[in-house]
Amino acid sequence: MPAPERLPAPGVSATGELEELLARGELTVVGRIREASNAVLLCTVANGGVSADCVYKPVKGERPLWDFPDGNLAQREVAAYLVSEATGWGLVPPTVLRDGPYGEGMVQLWIDSQDSGDSGDSGDSRDSGGDEPAGEDAGDPSGLLALVEGEEAGEGWKPVALADVGEGRTALLVHADDPRLRRLAVLDAVINNGDRKGGHLLPAPDGRLYGIDHGVTFHREDKLRTLLWGWAGEPLTEEARGVLTALAAELADGEPLATRLAELITAVELAAVRARVADLLRTGVHPSPSGQWPAIPWPPV
Repeated sequence: MPAPERLPAPGVSATGELEELLARGELTVVGRIREASNAVLLCTVANGGVSADCVYKPVKGERPLWDFPDGNLAQREVAAYLVSEATGWGLVPPTVLRDGPYGEGMVQLWIDSQDSGDSGDSGDSRDSGGDEPAGEDAGDPSGLLALVEGEEAGEGWKPVALADVGEGRTALLVHADDPRLRRLAVLDAVINNGDRKGGHLLPAPDGRLYGIDHGVTFHREDKLRTLLWGWAGEPLTEEARGVLTALAAELADGEPLATRLAELITAVELAAVRARVADLLRTGVHPSPSGQWPAIPWPPV
């Protein structure tokens, strides 16, 4: 029997095919990612001579959280993917909810990541024109975060916060002034992401950037915790305003996106999504930390 054809990272034309493969293909567990706080299984999924690598997070492997209902982190991951697709930015890998070897769970396409310095000539790669900052990479595999000495971020970088690096020393945490990150910051504000860490940023070989691990999202209260505060208080781009305007229409009662989200999150949480989109359009700026919740996730990577 010939080896199954391997599917590449998603493009516009391949997204539906990938969703179908993830939802209906034969799921085979090949390993476990032990660093994760919840059960995360590396799998292959195959159907009709086509296969792909993927991640399977069974609901049975979710650890209870004090501020989220039990057993629905997988649904939130799928909801984050649907909102990402509605923006047209494609910032979350194809993700579905399905039965697997250990029961219902989230299945997401595996993205082969690489350092941002090898991202190629994609039009979505970093275009800030800035130099690499003098400092450490903050343990960030994406190459989009760094720790720098002094109080200036440097050209092409945005300051986030001072970080304690031990021995009484501090360094400035910065992230790249990258349009891909800026779009992700807007998406995180919409879905109320409570855990945007450096390790959740995956630059793909084609220059696209993906965000992963969206189980801690869509809370009714402000839970935004992220390393992408560099644009806080700055005006949204014209592109972002247009995307949010279209998203507001898709979130209206009876629209397909709103109907699907209502199956994954509560009615109160869906209302909160609409309110966050409306607030972003009303203020016209990136949100700032509320001061009522830790602004930066721990650990940050």
